[in-house]
Amino acid sequence: MPHGVWLLALALVALTFIAYQPVWRAGFIWDDNDHLTANPAMIAPHGLRMIWSSLAVSRYYPLTLTSFWVQRQLWGLNPMPYHLVNVALHAINGMLVFFLLRRLRVPAAWLAAMLWVLHPVNVESVAWITELKNTQSGFFFFLSLLCFLLPDADKKPGWYALAIVFGLAAMLSKPSTVVLPLVLLLCVWWKRGHWNRTDFVRTAPFFGLAAGMSALTIIEQRGHVLRAGATDWQLGPAERLIVAGKAIWFYAAKVLWPVRLTFVYPRWAVDSWSLWSWVPTVALVAVAVTLWRCRSRAWCRAVLFGGGFFVAALLPVLGFFDIFYFRYSFVADHFQYLACVGLIALAASTGTAICERGGRWARDLGMLAAAIVLLILGVSTWRQARIYENLETLWLDTLTKNPRCWLAHNNLGNVLLQQGKISDALGHYEQALRLEPDRAETQINLGNVSFQQGRVNDALGYYEQALRLKPDYAEAHNNLGIALAQMGKTADAIAHYEQALRIKPDYADAHNSLGIALARTGKIEDAIAHYEQALRFNPDYAEAHCNLGNVFWQQGKVSEAVGHYEQALALKPDYAEAHNNLGIALARTGRIKEAITHYEQALRINSDYPEALNNLAWLLATRPPAESGNAARAVALAEQVCRLTGNQVATDLDTLAAAYAAAGRFDDAVTTAQKAVALARSGDQPGLAGKIESRLQLYRNGHAYRQPADATKLPPVN
Repeated sequence: MPHGVWLLALALVALTFIAYQPVWRAGFIWDDNDHLTANPAMIAPHGLRMIWSSLAVSRYYPLTLTSFWVQRQLWGLNPMPYHLVNVALHAINGMLVFFLLRRLRVPAAWLAAMLWVLHPVNVESVAWITELKNTQSGFFFFLSLLCFLLPDADKKPGWYALAIVFGLAAMLSKPSTVVLPLVLLLCVWWKRGHWNRTDFVRTAPFFGLAAGMSALTIIEQRGHVLRAGATDWQLGPAERLIVAGKAIWFYAAKVLWPVRLTFVYPRWAVDSWSLWSWVPTVALVAVAVTLWRCRSRAWCRAVLFGGGFFVAALLPVLGFFDIFYFRYSFVADHFQYLACVGLIALAASTGTAICERGGRWARDLGMLAAAIVLLILGVSTWRQARIYENLETLWLDTLTKNPRCWLAHNNLGNVLLQQGKISDALGHYEQALRLEPDRAETQINLGNVSFQQGRVNDALGYYEQALRLKPDYAEAHNNLGIALAQMGKTADAIAHYEQALRIKPDYADAHNSLGIALARTGKIEDAIAHYEQALRFNPDYAEAHCNLGNVFWQQGKVSEAVGHYEQALALKPDYAEAHNNLGIALARTGRIKEAITHYEQALRINSDYPEALNNLAWLLATRPPAESGNAARAVALAEQVCRLTGNQVATDLDTLAAAYAAAGRFDDAVTTAQKAVALARSGDQPGLAGKIESRLQLYRNGHAYRQPADATKLPPVN
């Protein structure tokens, strides 16, 4: 290639990375977890087999998921490399668009490629990690077209075979590329003006691949649609035609005037009895018929080709087939990643032709106009990319442009809840419920808030309503089980956990919840099996490691317990409970200084953690100063925990009495121990009362209590 082309290619890549600079350090958003961060296939021992053999692993685009799998092995869950891969693929696709348009002898091929690369309507596809589906499938889609359209490719089986391979790779990366054979025929028509029998023979394998992938996709989407609830897709043929006509004009408008782009557009109400509803579809048909009748004219032929490419690439997402995303909106920017090439190329070539006819002055003016448009598009892309920084910026921007988006209210509530902003989260959940009262997702989120606030009965009501709306909602069954367990209804809780696992066998949270319930009923081996299942489906599940450590501790397998507590902390260093339980296990093995370190760490994370306060105070009070004892600190910690528990917990008062005795305050120790004995007896804890009474005699005789290293308290099972 000429050096000038390489310089232009370098400029295209550089401008792409500059325009998308805001996403370099962006995070994961929305369903990135379904495809990558929480997808069990990404970390399972046989993950690749799961990806290629099952329609249940997120969605069936196995080549894209394989790319995610490879990247997960390379850089884990650092989002930056994933974003850079998407940006790089988009830049490469821009060069492929240039080569394709030049092969088709479309005027202003380089301008069209630059316009496409910098167009803000593509930000959603590039800035959203999940949409590697688009950038990767586009890469193979354009390569397939180029190989098929090479001169004499029909006489060179190697190029033709590559076209088929790349076409298959495109479809396995994203099923909507099944439109490839239609686009191939359209390109042949553009080059030659007609089709012959050979053209249909050469595209037959592509149609075969498209038919197979279409069948798989329909099966997969039908499963997701049915699980989500059929009411979102009750559209008849007339309504689908209306949606398709309106969607085509909507996408064209966003290409030509890309303002107020948003992540979720309002979902249209469709009324087939309204004449106005049919205007877009009728207008589209009228335009198409007019253009076809005057196709002998050069400009009509160009519009037919550019517009035909645009419509053909949109066919799978125009509403003729049920797509899960349609429950939120009938249109989305990422649906037209490939399609908008047609309109952009048409606009670029039309503008160039007009300027060429106007002479040198018009050409110079056209070049200036093109530079200004590219600058505007680049700045718009940079600004649009900023909203993908994190979930909060994404949903706030969505609500600014689409205030009635129940999904944005619901998901922003989730973000705020994770930040501890419970009242703000509750406000967004309630707004989502007002907008869409029959959404099970909102019901379950309101239940989660109620549960966190201690309103367990209210939480039960929300979870039960979620199940009335969506009986096979695994998360609702799991959360209802947790609420029932909180109320002491363990058998009912277990039934709901088991139902959640029947619906979703790889549901790690439900396995963990069921393990907790089984451990509490004494079925330790069954509990261990479910904790191990939770870790099989989610090896990064710190809570499951901690709970597995608890049951091993109960079995006296201290080294195994220590190992799982340490794994939990390696995954989640700020896990206060794991620090506390590891401290107990280490103290039992005589590693006192290490135990103290972990208790202290638990309290740095949560200064009002009663168990850690009590355990550290007990250890400092019952060890001599030479062995890390510290009576003054023990008194302070024990008094703090007793304030937190209202002096109503016998074990806390027992610790405070031991601390007073260690500090030489024997009268306070006696008084406090007597209160502890009374509480233990009233609480039907005769064994504990007896132990405190034996220590009480020491305090009366002016002696502190010194505990053997292996007489520590057991950690709770959570």
